[in-house]
Parts: sequence; structure tokens; C-alpha cells
Amino acid sequence: MKPQNLEEKIVWYSIIGTYVLYFLGAYYIYVSLIAWLLSFYLIIKICRQQTDTQDEEKVNISLTIWVWIISMLVMEITVIMAHLDFDLGLGKIITTTINWARTWAYLALFPLIGCLNIRPQIIYRAVCILGLQSLIILPICYLLYTLHFPHNLYISPLKAIGGNDIAYYTVGLYGFEAETQQTRLKLFAPWAPALGMVANIHFILACQETNKKWRLIGAIASIALIVNSFSRLGMLCLVTVPLITWFLVNFYKAEVQIFTGIASFIAGIVATQLINYFQTFKEQFLKARASSSRVREILGRIALERWGEAPIWGHGIVETTGPAITAFMPIGTHHTWFSLLFEKGMVGYIALVCPLVWSFIALVYKAHKYQLAKICLSMLLVIFLYTFGERIETLTYIYWPGLVIFGIALQEQKFFSLKL
Repeated sequence: MKPQNLEEKIVWYSIIGTYVLYFLGAYYIYVSLIAWLLSFYLIIKICRQQTDTQDEEKVNISLTIWVWIISMLVMEITVIMAHLDFDLGLGKIITTTINWARTWAYLALFPLIGCLNIRPQIIYRAVCILGLQSLIILPICYLLYTLHFPHNLYISPLKAIGGNDIAYYTVGLYGFEAETQQTRLKLFAPWAPALGMVANIHFILACQETNKKWRLIGAIASIALIVNSFSRLGMLCLVTVPLITWFLVNFYKAEVQIFTGIASFIAGIVATQLINYFQTFKEQFLKARASSSRVREILGRIALERWGEAPIWGHGIVETTGPAITAFMPIGTHHTWFSLLFEKGMVGYIALVCPLVWSFIALVYKAHKYQLAKICLSMLLVIFLYTFGERIETLTYIYWPGLVIFGIALQEQKFFSLKL
């Protein structure tokens, strides 16, 4: 499996070179470069297209990708309007726009890059190779912990020019949680729960690898990272997403509908017990890290209350430091939907709901026929579930290979040719 053109080479070496870039402290900035440079490269290819250009070389942008592009541009409009409302100044508008270009914009740029001539098999294999690297590094992390090495090795000097949170420039393979006395891996992710998210995306991609040896390595590595990140949401996604995807892909079949009807009837009879089981599960889920759950709940409640101050365009930025009751965590973090309402108001909220719903309907419609649509449906479910525990836009720089696959699947000329 070797890359055959410029775009494949960039994607291939970017994925398998993740740890090299991470240890150099350059991964966050590097992803920005490839996102925008490949996007400009695609625009140049579109401008140079002629009527006699071969079909395999033509660039076609699907309607769904246009929906994402327009929605993410709306996100930038909310940035400008909110800053004007609160008189934050031109400098703050520029800074926040740069952050938009390295977060929300990726949700449109990487699917757009998928419209280039990139084979999904290249990404599947590269993710498996990255998984092998992670399996090698995993025991080293615990060895470093045993030898009492510091959790964070160093902060990249690129922080001086890169801006944004210091976590994106801090090089460290693991962290320690005092509440649960657990060593939690984060590897190339900024924090442990983020590793759980990207590992779920990689698990979905690795399972598509045709080579059995690499598929097994990729799947085992992804599961190992989810387990060792101790991400509650990551473990939940690993179990539930395949089941939900299977149901959405097969719900049109008569036997599935009959089974669902019978299951619904039985569930109605034992509804009280099921509700009790669910409440027990929820309590245990929250108690696993009680202080974290408490802080998240408080952050969400305050964000909703503060949303009333700027219901249309939001506040424009998250607060630098939160109150003591939130352990000084900034208001507008740890939850995509609450953060959107606080930072970008109802307009920003709708700007994410629309492309998510549109994509979900499009993928469900095609998932029972086309494998790429099924893969993307699973990834969309993971991203959606993580909106309730993370700010998904801040983590796009680590799960971007999944977004490229999303773009490949949505290319109209390939979408209808890649059958199961």
C-alpha cells in the first residue's frame, strides 16, 4: 500500500508521522498547514478543470459538503457579530478568527479535502500503522510513570507563535488523576478523554482494512487506547455505536422491524425496571469521576444562565477563568452545545445542528447500500455523542483522518460506485 499522488502522500505521511510531529511539538500547527494548503490546492485544481478533464481527475463537491462549508462560515459570522456586540475590539476579532480557522473551519476543510483523489484504503492502512506505534509506546508510558517521570515532558516553543490553549503544545504521554488514583494515557491527544474519542474514530477506520494482520493490530490498538484513557464516553461509544449503526442500517428489513416491535412491547411491560436500571447506570457513570461530573454540570448550568445575556450571537469568546465552584474551568467549555449557546448564541447552535442533521439523514439513506456511508454514519455517531462531553471543534486536529473519509464518501461520483 503506497501513496500514488501528492495529496495521498501528504495524508499518508501526516498520519504515520503523528508521533514525530507530536514530540516536536508541531502537530497542532502542522495540521493547520495541511488543512489550508490542501484546500487551496483543491481550489487550484477546480480552477484548472476543463471540459475534457478525465473523470477520475475531476473535483466534484457534494451538496452535503456545501452545507458544512456554509454552516462553518456562519460560525465565523457569529464571531464578528458577537465581538461587535460586546465591543471586544479588532484585535480580538482577528485572534478569534484565527482560532476559528483552526477549529470550526476544519469541519468543512477536511471533508472538502476528501474531494481530492485520495483512496480511503490509504487512510485505513496509515491508521493501523499509527496504532502499531501506539502499542509500542503504551508500555513505555507506564514505565515512565513507574520511574516517576513528570507527566508533562515539556512545552513546545511553538506556543509563542501558535496561540490557543497551552494543552495543544504540551508534550506528555500520560496524566494522573488524583480522585481515582488512575494513570490515564493521552498520547498525542491534548487530554485523556480526547484520546478516547480519536481511538473510537480510528477503531472504525481500522476495521475497514483488508489486510487481516493490519486490521487486527489497528483494532487492538484502538481498544487499548480507549481502555487506557479511562474515558467513560469512549468506552460507551465502543459498545453502543456499532449496535446503533447496525440498527440504522438494517431497520428497513421486515425481521428487524418485527423484532423492534416485540422488544418495544416487552419494554413497555417492564418499563419501571428498565428506568431503574438506567438511573442506576447513570449514577454509576457519574460517580466514576464524581468531581468531574459535578464540574461539568455546573459549567453547563452557568453557560445556560449566561446565554440569556446574548441569546442571538453569544458572547464571542469563552471566559479566561471560571469561578472557584467550577475549579476555575472557563465558562463555555466541556460541552459542545452549552458552549455554542454561550459563545455563539442560537445562530451558532443552529449552524451546527443543520449540517449534523442533514449529514445524518443523507448517510442513513445510503448506509444500507454503500460501505463508505456506513463507516461515516458510525463516525458521525461518535462525534455526536462526544458533543455532550467535549468541544468537538477543538479536537478536529486529531480526528481529521475521519473527516477526510467523510469527504470521500460524500463525493457524488464515488458515493454511488463504492458498493458493499
